[in-house]
Amino acid sequence: MQQEIMIAGFGGQGVLFAGQIVAYAAMEVGKEVTWIPSYGPEMRGGTANCTVVIADEEIGSPLVKNPPLAVALNLPSFDKCEETLAAGGTLIVNQSMVDRGARRKDINVIFVPCHEIAEELGNKKLLNMVAIGALLTVLSEITLKDVEKALEAHLPARHKHLLPSNFEALRRGSEAAQKLAV
Repeated sequence: MQQEIMIAGFGGQGVLFAGQIVAYAAMEVGKEVTWIPSYGPEMRGGTANCTVVIADEEIGSPLVKNPPLAVALNLPSFDKCEETLAAGGTLIVNQSMVDRGARRKDINVIFVPCHEIAEELGNKKLLNMVAIGALLTVLSEITLKDVEKALEAHLPARHKHLLPSNFEALRRGSEAAQKLAV
């Protein structure tokens, strides 16, 4: 088994951290993992994306060309991910920042209002965990509990007080994706 995932958005949306947490969660359950970040020179507002590869065996190449799973947190990322997603793949989309539907008919698209959910929780920076919660509905290699454990282990000490809200963001994202995918 090998699963490839792309997560993309603007800098400042927590794209790279979201990918790291997915990678850490997979490592904790004994999977082989690669995580590759890519971002523009701008710290906030520029493009940022990362790829995560999860496998049962050693990974031959960390490069991801046409992932079967992707998360797009803004419209430019939606455009890019929709174009490169493998046929039959699933794309989780932050509906809050995308004003159009999917053009491709050979992929599954789940629109989740990540910003709105994060704001309901009182912290718009939680949108990345809302999106990861949604991703977990189609990523069988790791569970919500695995991601929670990864957050506990890898969230910087100065942010440990945010663990409960991160856990709630994951749950709300998962619930929203399950409702919207039906």
